[in-house]
Amino acid sequence: MENWSLLSLCVLLGLTARWAVSLNSYSGAGKPPMFGDYEAQRHWQEVTYNLPVHEWYFNTTDNNLNYWGLDYPPLTAYHSLLCAHVAMLINPDWVELHASRGHESYGHKLFMRATVLIADLLIYIPAVVLYSFYLSEGSNKKKVCTVLCILLYPGLILIDYGHFQYNSISLGLALWGVVGLGLGWDVLGSLAFVLALNYKQMELYHSLPFFCYLLGKCFKQGLAGRGLFLLVKIAVTVLVTFALCWLPFLSDPGQVLQMVHRLFPVGRGLFEDKVANTWCSLNVLIKIKTILSTDTQLYLSLTATLLAILPSSIKLLMKPTFWQLKLALVNSSLAFFLFSFQVHEKSILLPALPVCLLLNDLPLPAIWFLQASTFSMLPLFLKDGLLVPYVVTSLAFLFFSVYLLSALEHCSEDKLRLGPYRRLLLICMRRMDLGRVTKWKFYCSIMAMAGLSLMSVVLAPPAQLPDLFPLLVSVFSYHHFLGLFLYFNIVQIAEPPPPGRKNQKKSN
Repeated sequence: MENWSLLSLCVLLGLTARWAVSLNSYSGAGKPPMFGDYEAQRHWQEVTYNLPVHEWYFNTTDNNLNYWGLDYPPLTAYHSLLCAHVAMLINPDWVELHASRGHESYGHKLFMRATVLIADLLIYIPAVVLYSFYLSEGSNKKKVCTVLCILLYPGLILIDYGHFQYNSISLGLALWGVVGLGLGWDVLGSLAFVLALNYKQMELYHSLPFFCYLLGKCFKQGLAGRGLFLLVKIAVTVLVTFALCWLPFLSDPGQVLQMVHRLFPVGRGLFEDKVANTWCSLNVLIKIKTILSTDTQLYLSLTATLLAILPSSIKLLMKPTFWQLKLALVNSSLAFFLFSFQVHEKSILLPALPVCLLLNDLPLPAIWFLQASTFSMLPLFLKDGLLVPYVVTSLAFLFFSVYLLSALEHCSEDKLRLGPYRRLLLICMRRMDLGRVTKWKFYCSIMAMAGLSLMSVVLAPPAQLPDLFPLLVSVFSYHHFLGLFLYFNIVQIAEPPPPGRKNQKKSN
């Protein structure tokens, strides 16, 4: 009974933090003519409610694709349609064709914020609770602490409840997929992940680990027996789910081709804004977007991404355990973020989800990454007027996660799984305490983030370098992501699974 009371309190704290952030500004507030992501979501409700399905992804008189044209898979469109039906019951002016463009009011803001909260309550939060209680180790109180820390992750809260998006739906469905695989419900896990992929195409960041885990499990069970039966069940589930999601568009091949073109807009270029990935950071020294053609950029990023993912995927395929799956999800999504084509700053939420799942296993590296991922989006938060929520949620997450998970007390080389680093540094730094070094690097990193945040707010950049502070934030964050990408890969490839984990005694 006490545990349920603590859990209820943690969920309530998570919901309170979300609603408090939602009271602040949002993307593009009062900034015509394009406004921002808030208007994009409202506009999709307008389009899906007033236009026939076959016009949703096409440029027509009533659907100007240059004005926030729909560029997500069918489940996003269906969700927009559902929200539009509810909006019509409350105030038809919110989704009136053409006339509702750029609509802003307190009532509509309350409605939009509520749709995000309801999605969280139905999809994301239950998955977090289920994962923490059934797939993480420790006492019940530690599991409750894990729930609280995941729910207080500021990056997702600030983007969904401040900037305004529905990332909790796709991430929540992906987490349900992870939970399904962890509990041995492979078909249901596959179903949940396909739904996530059909809500946001960026879930491709997580797709290869799901594929390698399930295929490796089928190989392990034997393709002449149970493994073949499992493979067929999963294949049928995936194909049927995709077919049902895309059913209204399958009658016309032109519809499918247009949707694919909208989902993967190659023409937008290698990256947008000051994103903390390899290409943006490298572009400071070598103007890649200028000297290379779009096709060359595409092939270069594809090659680099595949090479970065390969070691982790091969390891998972050979050893399909749940521990390997969690690490592979981190490494795959980080590889996509660091090296793939057309990356947004908000895409860091995709690696952040599986890193949240490591808070119990590797608390300090996980907290470090999650803090850096939130910091990497600082220019976006400042643009949206979310400075105060950024500061408060970041400090709250840092305090609760470090304190409740005893992150600074688990900094030995064994706890941090720094054995491979010790072997690499054995010759030149034999007596160095890597655990202590890591702790001090963490302290310095947090102070540097605080310093750069303060400078971004109070200092004016030189006239000839207007993007100085966003660029510094981007490059600084990139070095964190690259270093932690190497760390998580080494942990996955060279280190054994954490001892005593009951869910590691079998390959699920």
